[in-house]
Amino acid sequence: MLKYESIQELVEEAEKRNVRISQLVLEDQAISMEKSEQEIYEKMEMSFQIMRESVQAGMNKDQKSTSGLTGGEGFLMNQYAMNNGGLSGSFMTKAIARALSAACCNASMGKIVAAPTAGSCGILPGCLVSLFEDKGFEEKDIVMSMFTAAAFGMVIAARASIAGAQGGCQAECGSASAMAAAALVELSGGSPRQCADALAIALSSQMGLVCDPVAGLVEIPCIKRNASGMMIAFSSADMVLAGIDAKIPADECLDAMAEVGECLPKSLKETAKGGLATTPTGKKLRDRVFG
Repeated sequence: MLKYESIQELVEEAEKRNVRISQLVLEDQAISMEKSEQEIYEKMEMSFQIMRESVQAGMNKDQKSTSGLTGGEGFLMNQYAMNNGGLSGSFMTKAIARALSAACCNASMGKIVAAPTAGSCGILPGCLVSLFEDKGFEEKDIVMSMFTAAAFGMVIAARASIAGAQGGCQAECGSASAMAAAALVELSGGSPRQCADALAIALSSQMGLVCDPVAGLVEIPCIKRNASGMMIAFSSADMVLAGIDAKIPADECLDAMAEVGECLPKSLKETAKGGLATTPTGKKLRDRVFG
């Protein structure tokens, strides 16, 4: 049985068995949960379907959050993507639109997959739904890659944190980006060790990211950070696939992230008492919502 206490454990076991991390995890979860691999797979398949639905729901032109502070970002970005692809090209701008849409779906109380949290729910869909819809990746391969992302997320949660209230946004969008980067590498034929490197690069790129939600709501700047985290996932995966390694091992990055999270003041850990939340405009928006 796997302990999910280190990334190195997953990598070494996958290398030992000469399998992908996803297959290793699927087999392990089936045993630990006393269910068939097919049952475990179908549950993950359902999660991918919910991701696709959340993207679609968040692209509604008239979509608005409950607070009224946000809404329509996914629609606007998708319209922009259809106009010659923008500066980043049509694939990436559509991916940004999907990340924003899933996050907007969450803000409007829609159904999402917390991967690993509601505040970071747009990053994995932005990556994986884009590969499915625009790059022609097989659904089965995408669903399997989610097991790798989930396993890495379990290690992050055990070794560091996935909660903004404990570790800042590095623990939410940073973790989601790292999980997505690993999934992207596996989908592209990378090795288990390259998956770990992608996670390390993505985490190190967001080390120290604070959690400063305006009005205490998971909207500003959270929704836009989903798009940024999604871009970091792609860039981290591409660097690794190009032959660039992380230099600092994944588990050491996790330990550093945990240490940084502990050093962050409470004002920058989801309390809305620092950062963008206490800017003059941030305070006005808070008053607009709560009076």
